Amino acid sequence: MSSLTTQQNPADFYDFEGALSEEERKVLARTRAFMREEVQPLIAAHWAEGTFPRELIDRFRESGLVGLPYEGYGEPGPAASHLLTGMMAMEMSRVDASVATFFGVHNGLAMYAIQSGGDQEQRDRWLPGMATMETVGAFALTEPLDGSDIAAGMHTTARRDGDTWVLDGEKRWIGNATFADHVVVWARDVDDDQVKGFVVGRGTPGFEATRIEHKTSLRIVENADVELTGVRVPEADRLQNVSSFRDVAEILRATRSGVAWQALGVMIGAYELALRYATEREQFGRPLAGFQLVQDLLVKSLANITSSWGLLLQLARLQDAGTFRDEHSSLAKAHVTARMREVVAWAREIFGGNGIVLDYDVARFFADAEAIYSFEGTREMNTLIVGKAITGESAFV
Repeated sequence: MSSLTTQQNPADFYDFEGALSEEERKVLARTRAFMREEVQPLIAAHWAEGTFPRELIDRFRESGLVGLPYEGYGEPGPAASHLLTGMMAMEMSRVDASVATFFGVHNGLAMYAIQSGGDQEQRDRWLPGMATMETVGAFALTEPLDGSDIAAGMHTTARRDGDTWVLDGEKRWIGNATFADHVVVWARDVDDDQVKGFVVGRGTPGFEATRIEHKTSLRIVENADVELTGVRVPEADRLQNVSSFRDVAEILRATRSGVAWQALGVMIGAYELALRYATEREQFGRPLAGFQLVQDLLVKSLANITSSWGLLLQLARLQDAGTFRDEHSSLAKAHVTARMREVVAWAREIFGGNGIVLDYDVARFFADAEAIYSFEGTREMNTLIVGKAITGESAFV
């Protein structure tokens, strides 16, 4: 095991970072430095206030970390591997899950929707600016009345009117929507009853995004309620390679694994805080780390981290080989987020009363885990996807 790995990430007990190439490890180190130096000093105050630090957008523009999965649009060179982008998501969540979510919505959901759902003209029109974060993206799928059943229950409609489309409906929990330049909106075509995708620009008449207040999880993310009232979108801004919800599902299949990597990062962040606290905090004249029950919690946390990391490492390899399926990403999301819930609770337990005070950071990880546990498919829905794959029987309804 390399000394660099153990020094930089004490949770990497089996040297999983060693699976990266030397160049990839440099990118991961750059991600780590960016999060520690640019992001971490801002987080506690913004989490307490429930505000997003807009100045980070400019810092991301200069970081060279945006757009790496998209060859020809991000940094020069081939597209980043799924293993590298997964570990980048992990590294971001290791410091703050909200900033990782902001980045994942833009760099993952929004950009990938355009990459996979748009034609070449649309990719060339939108992706270059998004790859440098000169423009920011959002992804509007979930609705107030439809979450897990969005495939069959989508209420937002699209009506063709000559060379334009008219969108009407509501969306909810839309990250980045209050300040995004491009919002990918999914709506059901009233003529053929199929879901289609539209890129709605900032300031389009009839589009209104209102920030959701009073959240207790991912407080830094600006989730929004979105109202679409007669929003007119030209045919040129309809994603040309999307013709049904099956195409949307392909996008979600590809991005769901990123949420599992975020959950791993949250586990690691909470574990590191608890490990450090246990070695520094003394009770009964000795460090907490010297008590058997505390060591038990730490070792169980490390085991959850290690087993989850191994699962995600193999998932990334399947993705890079082009052989992964829906049930692969669903199992990862369901399993890793459940293990995350255990780890953040054990970490908070080690802190005792200090575990509910924001000054010690672990409370933030504990709270943020709840949102990650639920979005991009609940544990129950992902379990049923895997259950259908292994039994051949659908138990969704």
